[in-house]
Amino acid sequence: MLKFDAQRAAYRDFADLLDTDQYQPLPDDWFVGITDVVDSTSAIASGRYKDVNYAGASAIAALGNAWNSFDFPFVFRGDGAAFAVSPDRLASATNVLRQTAAYARGALQLGLRAGLVPVKEIRARGSDVRTAQFAASDAATYAMFAGGGLNWADQQIKAGKYVIMPSLTTTPPDLTGLTCEWAPIPSHRGEILSLLVEPIDHSQSRRFAILARQLLAILEAGDRRSRPVPDEMAITTEVAEYLGGRGWSDVVSNSDYRRYDDVLRLTLDCTVVQIGKVEALLAGARDRGEIRFGMHRQSHALMTCLVPSGNRNAHLHFLDGMGGGYTKAAAMLEA
Repeated sequence: MLKFDAQRAAYRDFADLLDTDQYQPLPDDWFVGITDVVDSTSAIASGRYKDVNYAGASAIAALGNAWNSFDFPFVFRGDGAAFAVSPDRLASATNVLRQTAAYARGALQLGLRAGLVPVKEIRARGSDVRTAQFAASDAATYAMFAGGGLNWADQQIKAGKYVIMPSLTTTPPDLTGLTCEWAPIPSHRGEILSLLVEPIDHSQSRRFAILARQLLAILEAGDRRSRPVPDEMAITTEVAEYLGGRGWSDVVSNSDYRRYDDVLRLTLDCTVVQIGKVEALLAGARDRGEIRFGMHRQSHALMTCLVPSGNRNAHLHFLDGMGGGYTKAAAMLEA
């Protein structure tokens, strides 16, 4: 049985995470959890982008609060989340997901699909699940996933397998610390770009890493390196208290606008010239059969925040595009 080192050192340079051969395999007896908002495209089209992002992050908040710890690997995906569950937490994870799905249906009027898939089943079907940690700052660490297993699990759950049904009780999940009530962040360089890039062959990590580094070289040109969160912004005393006494600079450093979860997932503030160069680079790689990609351009970014009650210094800030962002980019990628 594989031994999983939850305390493995985190990488501080995001570019180091593009070579996924160095990711750590999850043990066979673990589980992959997936949630996503059903028909999120229609909800976003009706202006409910904040509700979609809130529902998307809800499972992360509910699981961490139930376990009084956010030490499990997880990633925010816009209209949903993906995470890893150890076998000793399977029963509680199942219960929390049932509560969260029921909450989304009752309080938000959104269908939240949820499921748990055994890692050993994923490997038996030819995919893998490996993780690494990215230290966005000294206080905020985000998990990354590789191996194609998340995408395979997502496809199975959407096909009706491994699904966890909403609870019939009225017990709500504990969503303490989760909020989407931040004002949308406008682009200062041109447009907010939501970008998804997926390798066709997840075993060709080094080939994909070369392409991804070329992509980042285009996007990180300039002082702010396309980061969508501005360097300075005035915040109220109430917001500072919510952040554990921290200021806006901590929000900047703790923001999760770059991630990898079988797909390179970016929310960036770009110039029109940068976007044109990116599209040309990716179109060439797509035509060579190396990748699939999807992108969506919009005027603002949207921030969903999670402040763990036990450690407010480790506040997390998930970024998506206000105009549907990852959901609309995913529609292009899947097409």
